[in-house]
Amino acid sequence: MNFVEELRWRGMLHDIMPGTEEKLNEGVIAGYIGFDPTADSLHVGHLTQIMTLIHFQKAGHKPYALVGGATGMVGDPSGKSQERNLLSAEILNHNQAAIKKQLEKFLDFNSGANSAEMVNNYDWFKEFSFLDFIRDVGKHLTVNYMMAKDSVKKRLEGDSGLSFTEFSYQLIQGYDFYYLWKHKGCFLQMGGSDQWGNIVTGTELIRRKAQGEAFALTTQLIKKADGNKFGKTESGAVWLDPSRTSPYKFYQFWLNASDEDAKNWIRIFTLKSKEELEALDAEHDVAPHLRVVQKALAKDITIRVHSEDDYETAVKSSEFLFGNGSIDFLNGLSDDNLLGIFDGIEQFQVSKEELSAGVNVVDLLGDKAKVFPSKSEAKKMIQGGGVSLNKTKVGGVDQLIDQSSLINNKFIVAQKGKKNYFLLIAE
Repeated sequence: MNFVEELRWRGMLHDIMPGTEEKLNEGVIAGYIGFDPTADSLHVGHLTQIMTLIHFQKAGHKPYALVGGATGMVGDPSGKSQERNLLSAEILNHNQAAIKKQLEKFLDFNSGANSAEMVNNYDWFKEFSFLDFIRDVGKHLTVNYMMAKDSVKKRLEGDSGLSFTEFSYQLIQGYDFYYLWKHKGCFLQMGGSDQWGNIVTGTELIRRKAQGEAFALTTQLIKKADGNKFGKTESGAVWLDPSRTSPYKFYQFWLNASDEDAKNWIRIFTLKSKEELEALDAEHDVAPHLRVVQKALAKDITIRVHSEDDYETAVKSSEFLFGNGSIDFLNGLSDDNLLGIFDGIEQFQVSKEELSAGVNVVDLLGDKAKVFPSKSEAKKMIQGGGVSLNKTKVGGVDQLIDQSSLINNKFIVAQKGKKNYFLLIAE
């Protein structure tokens, strides 16, 4: 199965320029996708493009990942309702290094003829003067051509307008394609469907400036079945960097996908074969409540983005929070990983010094830490058997809690009922 067929059956393909598939069948072809370094991590919204490059390389072609050190200083208007804040060179350099490290997890940068390569468009723009640019590039594309692009039209029709900086973005991206076509033999640019206009500007520039031929391919923009934006949660974007989104929360994002989304996403975000996916679908449909597809999706992608250990910890964390999992595994976690599991769960500071002498459980939960609004309510629920500390039911209202209850000499997990968790942090 060739590259285009692979994207097609996985439901990833959106637009493809005539002649692209034939060009790809000629042999090893170089192609690229651009990533804007607007943050020091990629997020799950970038995974479609990462998977596109993975499939491209697996099909025997040579992938280039362009990190836009220059375009990141300008900002792409595509899909944006207003202009983005511009970043300094120092921040952009930091972000580029972080993104490269992440991409190295997915692409093979040492596989011979089709080794992946990373390029930075700042390298060819840093000495390019404005006058040279408008003379050598700007003259080849008319304003009429540029104004016809949907990304430009939408911004001009909106309230915020469009700055000249953003208007020039498609020229800069177009020149990227021309430069890589000329110097790296890149015949293909790929990207999300919102990038079609920018990509085609590049093919047009190559045609007008050098009478050359280049090709374009875009993938579907991923949306949730309910219409909400993919990759966004109540707390914001789901990042690949564990310091931004903990491996546990990352795992939960995929595990909580609807049946319809999970069946689509497992085709897009894993490398499982058609036969494997059909078998998973069939198994899932027999017992949907077991969430077979969601579990397979979450396992595959958590291991590839993070690690096997992070996946195991995420599973044990889920069993602990939502099932009958043991608390013992928390003792082996770093403070950061433990806090990642309890991210979003209400936390209270308590005095380690007071714990050393022992604190009455009612005082602890109804006063020192406001797990309950009052000591009387804490007392009532403890007497009813509805309160646990570190997964062990509190024996009575006279129980003393001391430092022996601390996990990692710092944490106590309080539980009110079955699902209401609180984290007490002893300082």
